Amino acid sequence: MTTYQEYQAKIAELQNLADSARKNELTQAKEKIASLMREYGLTLADLGPAARSNKPVKPRAPVPMKYRDDVTGQTWTGRGRAPKWLEGKDKNQFLIK
Repeated sequence: MTTYQEYQAKIAELQNLADSARKNELTQAKEKIASLMREYGLTLADLGPAARSNKPVKPRAPVPMKYRDDVTGQTWTGRGRAPKWLEGKDKNQFLIK
């Protein structure tokens, strides 16, 4: 019958083998990638857009302000957590028209 310590020793041995196999695979993959890049004259900058989608990224339009405190001039879009100046007050009184 195999003991717990023997299983742990086997697990550690297998983990070491797996780690070294992973390192070897990564080294080979890096060498293959570097070889292909040299062959086709590619640089890291050439790979940048290929990793992302080719769809142009539109900048987000700013969200219009929905509430304003006329006393302090502070504003809030109505998104996220309500600001302190609006706590306990009726939001409709501060709507920007």
